[in-house]
Amino acid sequence: MHPDSVPTRGRTLDYGAPVYDMLEPLLMLGKLSANNQRIIDLLSLQKQHRVLDLGCGTGTLTRAIGDRLDAASGGGALGIDAAAAMIRIATKKRASTTCRFEVAAAESLSYADGSFDSVVSSLFFHHVDRDLKERSLKEAFRVLRPGGLLIVADMHTPTTFMGNLLSYGSRWFFMQPQIGENIAGILPDVMLAAGFEQPQLRTMFFGYIAVFETHKPEAGSA
Repeated sequence: MHPDSVPTRGRTLDYGAPVYDMLEPLLMLGKLSANNQRIIDLLSLQKQHRVLDLGCGTGTLTRAIGDRLDAASGGGALGIDAAAAMIRIATKKRASTTCRFEVAAAESLSYADGSFDSVVSSLFFHHVDRDLKERSLKEAFRVLRPGGLLIVADMHTPTTFMGNLLSYGSRWFFMQPQIGENIAGILPDVMLAAGFEQPQLRTMFFGYIAVFETHKPEAGSA
């Protein structure tokens, strides 16, 4: 672990930071930009929105979100990651007036209640166990304003032969039981347990990466 990384039981990818920008597009089969755009479309961004990106890595998605916001209107994207090496690269390559990065663990956020209009996460939750999934989603719920939007893109129950091959292969090759939790389909239940509305499955990437949309209930709603 990088000495400036924050303590967490989740997997941090400090060791992969130097090559992450080369590997991520390959792992996404050349469709990283297109898939990020589909996530951004679901955010229905307005220029004043404040968006938190959990487990941002080197910040590709965070910067793409920030480019659609306006600092003078109060808008901005904040990417967090427990891996300091990731944040160092993200800040160097992608920070802007509407995009900044901080070293932080998703399960222990320092931001005030209702600080953000949207929370987004892409390929983070399969790196943490169920307890940290629950704690991270409760924190996401807390920092969202009432009615705020959560978009999660992550490994889920596969729907195709290739999806089965990639997801189960990853589970055993990386010896990562957290992936097994995702494959078992727990993400929607964990979102519900954190207080969110019923998650809606909006699209699938490669037959095993699901994109879920849900909201924090409006104030006063049952």
